[in-house]
Amino acid sequence: MGLLNLLFGNNEKTIKDFQSQGAVIIDVRTVAEFKQGAIKGSKNIPLQILSSKLKDIKKLDKPVITCCASGVRSGRAATILKREGIPSVNGGGWKELNALL
Repeated sequence: MGLLNLLFGNNEKTIKDFQSQGAVIIDVRTVAEFKQGAIKGSKNIPLQILSSKLKDIKKLDKPVITCCASGVRSGRAATILKREGIPSVNGGGWKELNALL
């Protein structure tokens, strides 16, 4: 088991399940980071403003896969979303998530 799996858990099955339900991918990196590369079709909502966008995210009525550069910010984002009743999973770093998708 790799270090990232120890830190963040192995969410691959949940990610695949969420994908089959039409999940939205939310990249919580800064706008500048997002512009340097991102998963096609993902939405950029920086972690700093995520709480102000909860109403809009709930309206999507879809599960959410969060991602960032390494998985730390996306982990925080997934926790915030879950606390608000939004099905979410930490997808980890965007490059690794993109390879998984």
